[in-house]
Amino acid sequence: MSKKIKITQVKSAIGRLANQKATIKALGIRKLNHSVVHEDSAVIRGMVNTVRHLVKVEDVE
Repeated sequence: MSKKIKITQVKSAIGRLANQKATIKALGIRKLNHSVVHEDSAVIRGMVNTVRHLVKVEDVE
């Protein structure tokens, strides 16, 4: 079974760079305090790294 991570937006994307807004949208996060669960892969980790100051990441079993 592959590992999963839960990504929660904790800060607003208003006033952020366009690529950061696009990354939040690509992750599937719709609004503040919204959480999504993704497979833990290098692609997802790279996206999280781009917006690490806006999100909180947790491991899910």
